[in-house]
Amino acid sequence: MIHTFHLAEMPATVTARALLRPPSGTTAPGLDHAECLALMRLGAPAVSLDRLQLRRIAVFAQWRDAGAVDRFLSDDVLGRHLASGWHVRLEYLRRWSRLAALPGLPARAGDWDQEEPVVAVTVARMRLLEVPRFLRWGRPVERQVRDHPATTLALAAFRPPSTISTFSVWRTVREMEEMVHGRTTLPGAERHADAMVERRRRDFHHEFATFRFRPLSEHGTWEGRTGIVPPG
Repeated sequence: MIHTFHLAEMPATVTARALLRPPSGTTAPGLDHAECLALMRLGAPAVSLDRLQLRRIAVFAQWRDAGAVDRFLSDDVLGRHLASGWHVRLEYLRRWSRLAALPGLPARAGDWDQEEPVVAVTVARMRLLEVPRFLRWGRPVERQVRDHPATTLALAAFRPPSTISTFSVWRTVREMEEMVHGRTTLPGAERHADAMVERRRRDFHHEFATFRFRPLSEHGTWEGRTGIVPPG
């Protein structure tokens, strides 16, 4: 099993089609599940063109093996668009809560060093009536993650009407965990921890899961950048 996270710029019609009809194991042999989302800019105003960027797509996927990824990127229409962008291949390590779409993932699948790089992915299905409350608590956390000195890339993405995902690459596991629990001296260090307390008080989501991965390799460029994943 291998996971991937892809970023690419493409025609809005291709992104819209992927949002409506994401690839599946039928159209992409070896694919277990894919989440296709339009990029958002972290910290952008709640009503803004930056909150749904149809020319910029994010895809989070689980595959049977690396060969399935390669075939998709070379043979599938959406895959060829994604191949022109950037992606990182990931080794699954840990989850908190679960997604019905990924039922087979164990709670923990490996060990890690506190000083190695780490990738974090969240996927949430929002309760639509809770969106105003979620934005009030979530947007400060978006800015906290976006501006954190230990992130080399942090973004969010959205698929209407209710799926939201975040993706962040961190220099070290230690720095990510310090942010999560508010154990830093940075301004606003308590934002993420406070938002977790509020979510436990009354959940924003029908479904929510956080995943931790070890980055294995990165491919291509994003916004002219390479070397987004820190060396292990």
